Amino acid sequence: MEKNTSVVHGRMKKRKALEEAHSNPPFSFDELSQDLLEIVLSWLPASSFLRLRSVCKRWSSVSVSPTFQIACSQIPFRDPWFLMVDHELNQSVIFDTSEGNWKNLICPAGFNQVKRIAIASCDGLVCFRHTSGGFEVCNPVTGTCRKLPLPDLAQPLHAVSMSFDKGSSFSSYRVVLVSGELPNLSFRMFSSDKNKWEEEVMLIRQAGDSSETDIAGGETVYFLSKSGEVVATNMLRSPSKEFSSVLAIENGEEIVYFLSQSGTVMACNLSKRNFYEHPRLLPIYSEYSIDVVVCKGKMMVVVLSEFLETASLRVWRFSKGSKSWMQVAAMPPSMSHEFYGRKADINCAGCGDMIFVCLNSINFSSCVICNVVKNVWTELPKCVVNGKAKEFVSAFSFEPRLEAIV
Repeated sequence: MEKNTSVVHGRMKKRKALEEAHSNPPFSFDELSQDLLEIVLSWLPASSFLRLRSVCKRWSSVSVSPTFQIACSQIPFRDPWFLMVDHELNQSVIFDTSEGNWKNLICPAGFNQVKRIAIASCDGLVCFRHTSGGFEVCNPVTGTCRKLPLPDLAQPLHAVSMSFDKGSSFSSYRVVLVSGELPNLSFRMFSSDKNKWEEEVMLIRQAGDSSETDIAGGETVYFLSKSGEVVATNMLRSPSKEFSSVLAIENGEEIVYFLSQSGTVMACNLSKRNFYEHPRLLPIYSEYSIDVVVCKGKMMVVVLSEFLETASLRVWRFSKGSKSWMQVAAMPPSMSHEFYGRKADINCAGCGDMIFVCLNSINFSSCVICNVVKNVWTELPKCVVNGKAKEFVSAFSFEPRLEAIV
């Protein structure tokens, strides 16, 4: 009896101690100064902060505080979100890698009244292109947008990319347009600080470049497109990826990478004002789908091809030393075999260690994330909207940055 009584008293004491701990917590956010509160909240994932700012008026006021914006800018990296594009070219769904789920974006008033297509992204911003040819930069998290002056483009547009000035606390960015007819390429750059397009700069072909796509040579290049059709000098791509390109900083030089009309990787060195073409990955008559990304600060390409009655999805990086392509990662055959015979297009986006891959064909759709460092491939669950699985044709990566200014 004494033993049972002591056990009961012990439980009562423990319960009383827990109740006292809950009623008098050792620490309260209310005790924090405004500066400390902003620093603590700046480390929260963006999705968590957006939910928690409705907790009280004080937390809600933090989101518009200039010092909170500065605190957020000190966070070196945030888990990326991927802005998804479906067949109707709607941009309202994102995949949050920090929570591993799908979310709807709340677009600003009037955003969907004008037809626009996402074509580039960088850090916390996404660049859209209007059907009229104009450009608009948007922060998908805050919903703020900025229309850019209409550029004067007399030549066909090849690529659009974005870059951020890291030393400006996410307040200064550039949009780069590459245009022209091979071998006469040029680029124009929009500066958010100056709010204008700079003068056109001509690019010259790098000495020693053995270009395969010099259309001026008079020979028409035929190849099998990503959908398996024989076409001439014209890549078939999703409208959202028609002008897609990536920008990498290599040895202090800015280089824009994009796919040529015949599927090879073109590199435009903005610092040296020249361009060159990488060797072809596969023979010209091979059937494959290809896209270019920047991952871990390096340009890489993702290739979906078929060989010996199976499909292969691999990531490659170009070695300038050996002037050859080196394999970085490969999807396990047990996963990639599912793509055999599907004639799927791939459209990819890279951020940090991850590459997001959208695979899409007439009767097939899948989204996959590859961790390049670990060579781990994960197929994402279907995004169900109104009881129906939604199919996506492409994605654009961005970091959810509340402080990114358009």
